[in-house]
Parts: sequence; structure tokens; C-alpha cells
Amino acid sequence: MANLILILGDQLSHHLSALEGADPATDRIVMAEVHDEASYTNHHKKKLVLVFSAMRHFARELTGKGWQVAYYRYDPDSPHKDLLSVVQEQVLSLSPDKLVITECGEWRLDNQIRKWFDALGVPVEIRPDSRFIAGKAVFARWAEGRKQLRMEFFYREMRRKTGLLMTPGDEPEGGHWNYDADNRRKWKGQPPAPAPFRVEPDDITREVITLVDGHFRDHFGTTDDFHFAVTADRAREALDHFIDFALPCFGDYQDAMADQEDWLFHAILSPYLNCGLLDPMEVCEAAERAWYAGQAPLNAVEGFIRQIIGWREFVRGIYWLKMPEYASENRLDNDRSLPWFYWSGETGMHCLHRTIDSTRRNGYAHHIQRLMVTGNFALLAGIKPEDICDWYLAVYADAYDWVELPNTLGMVMHADGGYLGSKPYAASGKYIHRMSDYCGQCRYNVNHTSEEDACPFNALYWHFLDRHKDDFSRNPRMVMMYRNWQRQDPDHRNATLERANWLLDHLDEL
Repeated sequence: MANLILILGDQLSHHLSALEGADPATDRIVMAEVHDEASYTNHHKKKLVLVFSAMRHFARELTGKGWQVAYYRYDPDSPHKDLLSVVQEQVLSLSPDKLVITECGEWRLDNQIRKWFDALGVPVEIRPDSRFIAGKAVFARWAEGRKQLRMEFFYREMRRKTGLLMTPGDEPEGGHWNYDADNRRKWKGQPPAPAPFRVEPDDITREVITLVDGHFRDHFGTTDDFHFAVTADRAREALDHFIDFALPCFGDYQDAMADQEDWLFHAILSPYLNCGLLDPMEVCEAAERAWYAGQAPLNAVEGFIRQIIGWREFVRGIYWLKMPEYASENRLDNDRSLPWFYWSGETGMHCLHRTIDSTRRNGYAHHIQRLMVTGNFALLAGIKPEDICDWYLAVYADAYDWVELPNTLGMVMHADGGYLGSKPYAASGKYIHRMSDYCGQCRYNVNHTSEEDACPFNALYWHFLDRHKDDFSRNPRMVMMYRNWQRQDPDHRNATLERANWLLDHLDEL
């Protein structure tokens, strides 16, 4: 045979660079469900079902196209606990000319693979991941010489490169690059939120559900009501469903949260994008066509495209530019452990209970729930970055280290000193009240700050500002907040700080 081609669980694309120029008659593909990749963090059960089932379906598609596929199903008693062991067996059996692989998405595994030559005795060819618009080298060139990186300027470059929502004169459609200011409406029940797209599990998925329930019973979440797509064809149906039923209202309500709605108008396409079932450009082009056809407003389409070719590409670029040192950043010197209610959902703070509960059930929460509820609380409470980063990596079906780490450590926790974001995303309970109906169901009073029934977010917010005044008081975007703090009555400020100190000493009781 000629080459052995390794395909990972987040590389489920027939256009993968590792397959370019390959010959089904002579090359062999290997795929494997191994213990080390399934267990290096407490992966949500639905994520394990999604990845294992999607891998099995993808392997079946490859076989149907004439490829020879060596597929290793998960077996707790298998001697092959890691990918290297699997590849070693295939190399010994087949004596390939070389191993070919598309660069992986996690520094941990990438670092291992780059040392495989010594163990395998055959060349290891690592190809760039062409599924991304900005390759590592492209991003590094853009970032060179910049003290701070701002997504907005990078996003504009990606718009120009792709031509998405650009006029023939190379200007942004509508005259503006960004319509984020139009995307902050509170949802009050109308228009009605569409039912989520769902796929009933087939025999392969049901078999995987049984496997996960049996061998990963201690992992976070549940396999109940699994309805994710596990093939590219069904993922494209999920895309069509979003374009037809949710995209028209996505822009207005993308920051809204609702007590009785898990999904609202969100796409829930990130699990498919991040494992390879959907291509970013096909998703963006579908949204763009909807605007040109008059099916969706510009603020919705631009906001959606910005999340994909803006934030998604931007955080990947930062990840590969700054790893591995980036993972240990903790510029705010946070040292508190993650409260247990992040795993159990058992807290009187209704916004946190509701977000964590839906995360447990679905393996998903939308970006404002992640940033301004679970993330905001971790920031205000001074949680250790590694604790909250590990939690985000574990609980979401779309979480992979390259996308989770910069979003959490940089955007949520501001632990990188402002490299990713110009200011911390800190907010009191008033923000959550403005963007949701959670507060009406809560045992805490969002209008109180220092009282025993006061919303914990309020006192913790002012405590955060006070303890980090040396870090942020001169930040132009935070000057007004510090002025408001200084204008408060000294007795009220002291009572607020006293309340916050009590909360910080009793986080697991809230």
C-alpha cells in the first residue's frame, strides 16, 4: 500500500486535506474511538454520542465510496487506549510509505502527533486544515506587530477575503460592517420560537447511546432525547431549518434568554461545524442567499456570519499563535475553585440553575448564557481559569480546545490581560434582568445589592470592580462604571463589599 490516512473525530469531511490526492485502491484510512480521547475530560454524554455516531456513519460513507477503512470501535478492554497504539498496529500490519493526517485542533494531541515519527518509523505528513478560512500562517501574519488583537478588524479582512456581504465596489452591504447594536432585543414570547430541528436516532446511534450509557455513566449530562444530526446530509437539513425558521429573527433576539425556551432562534450548528459535518463557507453562503432573496434581514445575516468568519476564525488564530503558554494565563490571579453547582445545577440563582440544567440536558447553551451567566459569575467570583475552562470543555457538544480555551480564558475570564478582549465582560444582575425573564422566577431580588435576599451578581459585580481598580479604572470603556461606584454613599459601598465577601465565602451555598 502507499499511505495510511488517519482521520480524527472532528475531521468528518470528504474534502479533508488528508484525503487530497489519495487513491482508494492503494491507500488505507484508519479511524478509532479510543479511551484517551473519550476520557481526557468529562465529556458530555451527548457529545460522545454525537462524535462516535458521526464517526461510524462517516466511515460507512467512505466504505461506500470504495475506501478501505480500518475502524476501531470503543472497547474498554482494548489494548489500544490511545491513537498512537492504533496507528502503530496499522503501520506494523501494512508497512505504509507514510502516515498522512490533517493538522488536529488541540495543541495537546498535535504535540503528541509531531513526535510520532520516532515511534512509528515512517514519515508523518501533517497537512494544513483547509476547512478554515484563515490558516495559521495567515493569522500570524495579520497579528504580527499588533500589541492587541481586535476581532472587528480581523473580521473585516475575512469579509473582504470571502466576499461575503460585500458590494461589487468592495464595500459592506448596507454601508456598515457590524450590526451588533441592532441585535439586543428582549424576547417577550412573540414571535413564537420555532421547534428545534431534530433527527430520530437510527440503529447506529442507538447502539452508541447504549455504549455511552454503559461505559461513560459517570460523565456529565444525559443521552436522553438525543436528536442531533450525525451525517452531513442531515446537518445540511439542520442548516436549512435554521435559514427557513429561525434566521429571520436571529438578529433581533440573539442575545435574549428565556426561561421556557432552550433554543429560541439560535442555529445550533456549531456541533456540526466543529466536527466537520458542515463547511463554514457553505453555512455562511446559505445565510447570505437568504438576505439577497429577502428571506432574512441584514442585521440577522451579518450577525450570524460574523460569529463564523469573525469570532470562530479569530479565536482559532489566537489559540495557535499563543499556545501552549496561553493555557496557563491568569492575569487576575483568580484562585477560587469552581462551585459544585456548576455540575449539579443546584443553586437558588435561577439564571444559573436554568442555564446549567439546559446544558446538562442538551449539551448546549447559546453564547449569551455562556458569556453572561455561567461565565460572568465565574469572572465575578474569581474562579481559577483552569477550573472554568475544564468545565466549558466538558459540558458542550461543540467544545474543542481550540475554540473553547480562547473564548473562556480570554473572553469570559479576561485572564490574558486583555489580549483577546478590550474589557472584561462583567455585569450585574441588571443585565440578566434586561435580557431575560429569569429574575421573576428567582429567590433572590435583582433590585437589591447588600440585603440578604439580594441578587449575588450585584454585590459581586461591585466587588470585582473594587478589587481590580488598578487593572481597569483607567480603561476608557470602564471609566463610567468606576465613577458610578465612587459616587455611591460610603456606607452603601461598605455594605456591598461586606455582602460580596460573605458570598465569596459561601459560594457553594448560593
